[in-house]
Amino acid sequence: MQLIPRYLVEDRIKVISNDIGFIVEYRPVYSRQLKVYRGIDNKLQFRLLNADQKPIQITPAISTPWIVIFDEAKNKIIERECTVTDDDSTTRGLFDFSILENDLLNIKQQYLSYNIYMKNADNSNSVTYSDRNFSSSGTIFLDGNAYPGPKSSTEITDFYTTDDFWTAGSGGVDGGVEISAEPGLNGNEALHTVAIYSSLYVGNVEVQVTLDNQISGINNWATVNTVAFDGTETDPVAVNFNGIVSYLRFKFDADPTDKISKILVRN
Repeated sequence: MQLIPRYLVEDRIKVISNDIGFIVEYRPVYSRQLKVYRGIDNKLQFRLLNADQKPIQITPAISTPWIVIFDEAKNKIIERECTVTDDDSTTRGLFDFSILENDLLNIKQQYLSYNIYMKNADNSNSVTYSDRNFSSSGTIFLDGNAYPGPKSSTEITDFYTTDDFWTAGSGGVDGGVEISAEPGLNGNEALHTVAIYSSLYVGNVEVQVTLDNQISGINNWATVNTVAFDGTETDPVAVNFNGIVSYLRFKFDADPTDKISKILVRN
């Protein structure tokens, strides 16, 4: 039996407030790099200190801490008020902030920067410092590998003429990309979801599958669902089906060019 320790601890960062008008001690405060994980909620805890490293009571009626987070392109992705947990005793100066799973849903693994400021009752803002050189920014490493989320959908935008109909996603001789149904990753209840984005398309779209191990141009395709369009659709049309298959393709009985903008597939 392997005994592997895991640690459940609070990630606490010190923040210096210049509350007396000048700095009397130069010391790194929250300059250490933080680490958060995509795919799960992350809670960070901060403690507000003065220049003598003593905790400062936070009174929400007077000022509240706010955090702002930027991506590597300096685009602001989060700006939110923090939660004050200061009870003027053992938790004096404490406040926390949760980076929710949805906040990082579309953010790739990278180094983020963040700032913390105090929003005062008169709507003015007071800066807090991150190092001895009066920098205000801290660094957060966003790890996207610990809790990987769902894979990106396969996007189909190219269509090909085959005899008297059109296809998309068959690959091989018929052209286009091959849409793998990932049979090795799916169990007997394998769910496949398709979203068809159309504009003024009139005709039928058949969702077809094959059990063949590779695309050769002479594959046996079976239709698992047929969707009829009358040209009035404004929202994406979704199709769901279950089954372990090898590949997918789409068959059209009318020209989809410029009328089917894209098809998204998620296995």
